[in-house]
Amino acid sequence: MPPRHVAIIMDGNGRWAKSRGMDRSLGHAEGVKTVRRITETASELGIGYLTLYTFSTENWNRPQAEVDALMSLIVIAIERETPDLIKNNVRLQMIGDITRLPDEARQRLESCIAKTAHCTGLTLVLALSYSGRWELRRAARLFAEDVAAGRASASEMDSDAGLERYLSTAGMPDPDLLIRTGGDHRVSNFLLWQIAYSEIYVTDTYWPDFSSEDFIKAIKNYNGRERRFGLTSEQLK
Repeated sequence: MPPRHVAIIMDGNGRWAKSRGMDRSLGHAEGVKTVRRITETASELGIGYLTLYTFSTENWNRPQAEVDALMSLIVIAIERETPDLIKNNVRLQMIGDITRLPDEARQRLESCIAKTAHCTGLTLVLALSYSGRWELRRAARLFAEDVAAGRASASEMDSDAGLERYLSTAGMPDPDLLIRTGGDHRVSNFLLWQIAYSEIYVTDTYWPDFSSEDFIKAIKNYNGRERRFGLTSEQLK
């Protein structure tokens, strides 16, 4: 049975390009091809949500030329893929501090989201200008504003649901599986609340080389694990 929600840290684009004597931007361009094939595979497998760490808040600190190239690449790629997303019944969403995106880029991406809003299959979530700490700070601020305005009470935070409704992923299930390509063993400020009980799968394969077969291998690995959520194996049985 496939996981309902898979999140991926798409790492290794720059190193893939560097290992081939190429400019880092070419690695990002090659990574877009991987996004397409993994999205298609996830849709075929019946996965409900696929969340891709596309651009973190920390990525704004990269050289401006690389940031500009990434922004342009993301927008062009999504616009190009939107007809196929619709054809394959894939709905597009974004999470993150999108107010930091250039106005034109944000408007063009929001247009693509609107065009896929009627789709009922896989939900492809792009984490853009996103970080887990930003999201938690934002959730705390929104909750405090609601308490101050009398729209919420402090006791609501005694349950997980009290915070979750203020997260950018509100309404989505938590990731069952977190995949990281590129070999690094860290979560890099990604979905910090949501991955509390996610299974984690790390591969040394750089994102541009990550194939459908690699993705299916990760799913099979996930299916072979026992998810106990703090219980014992005996309790689950």
